[in-house]
Amino acid sequence: METRLCIFLFLIVFNFSASAQEKTKKELKQERELKKQNEIKALINSQNFVFEAQKATPQGGRLLQLDYNTYFLKFKTDHTTCDLPFFGRGYNIGYNGDGGIKFEGKPENIKVENKKNNTILKATVRGASDVYDLTFSIFYNGNTTLSVSSNNRGPISYDGVIYAPKTAEKQ
Repeated sequence: METRLCIFLFLIVFNFSASAQEKTKKELKQERELKKQNEIKALINSQNFVFEAQKATPQGGRLLQLDYNTYFLKFKTDHTTCDLPFFGRGYNIGYNGDGGIKFEGKPENIKVENKKNNTILKATVRGASDVYDLTFSIFYNGNTTLSVSSNNRGPISYDGVIYAPKTAEKQ
């Protein structure tokens, strides 16, 4: 009987000490948020990321849900590629165009402004037939707002997320 009591007490003390060393849910959540924040800051500092649009808001229009994994902007300091839908007013656009914002070019005048909860990244990209001013509001949880204005179209904003390019996209 005495050995059973000793074993029982040993198990209770062992379980209590092991559970006292575990992290709480709040601490685990803070660690995940800090890790995500550091990943986003590294993406911003490298200026090599992919923006995936999930919602579009044209000037004077309503919020439109977009298909996931379809519309993107790949931002790199030496080459930027964009394929985003456009809803709004176009000024000097031919009728045979697809209507979207599609361009490739090298970003110029890149400016980064760090704030308390987010980072503002601004750049200008010259496409084949237009000049695009890009303004990213990147929050440290990965959520991002991209505002695009150009000479031939009305301004439009996109809500989405940024992430690191996949290894095949890096090359």
